[in-house]
Amino acid sequence: MKMKVINDLIGYKNMKVVQNPDWFSFSLDSVLLPRFVTLNKEVKNILDIGTGNAPIPLILSTRTNANIYGVEIQNDIYNLAVETININKLESQIKIINDDIKNIGQHFKSGFFDVIVSNPPYFKLNEKTRKNDDIHKTIARHELKLNLEDILKLAGVYLKNDGVLAIVHRSDRLIEIIELFRKYKIEPKRIQLIYPKENAEANIVLIEGRKGGKPGLKVLHPIIAHNTDGSYSKEITNYFS
Repeated sequence: MKMKVINDLIGYKNMKVVQNPDWFSFSLDSVLLPRFVTLNKEVKNILDIGTGNAPIPLILSTRTNANIYGVEIQNDIYNLAVETININKLESQIKIINDDIKNIGQHFKSGFFDVIVSNPPYFKLNEKTRKNDDIHKTIARHELKLNLEDILKLAGVYLKNDGVLAIVHRSDRLIEIIELFRKYKIEPKRIQLIYPKENAEANIVLIEGRKGGKPGLKVLHPIIAHNTDGSYSKEITNYFS
């Protein structure tokens, strides 16, 4: 097993993230989401569901002075997140909780959060699922401990009225995502598709909804993530600057 390593957070000078490459490393998705979500001066409390080693809270801290809470079920990954927060000296703003998000009622009252974000497991779990030998990767990638509907159900309870939910997910589940947003009274308001490279099909979607919001959806310009040689596109590099 590889030892944990400390890496630069993509696109952010002087921010570090603690990782164990044998388990998983954060992806571009976890950088795009906190830049996508709508924040304003009225936001006081933010929740990141399935925070991993905390890249999303780190980036959110550059955009807001709000209190940021990350919940991570895996103890090993929680420890990396805590170390990440400590290295960046953000303990006063970011709190990491080691628990199943389904126990959130033990930590917060309903309607507590102004904003909820999540980069959840992307893949449904069934008898044909090829699971990774490493349980950390399986939990991060497959809906073993947390599924899409769990997130929407929790958001429907713990968001304030007019609060914002933003998630990043696979674009092939977009219809299901929209249906679940509406099932739990969170109206989709903004969508942005991510394409891995030019002339490829979209594979990732960023979507934001507002609890109790009125109908009216904005489809933002698409993002092309990589050049043909695999390097980040100019749009992505500009996005980081």
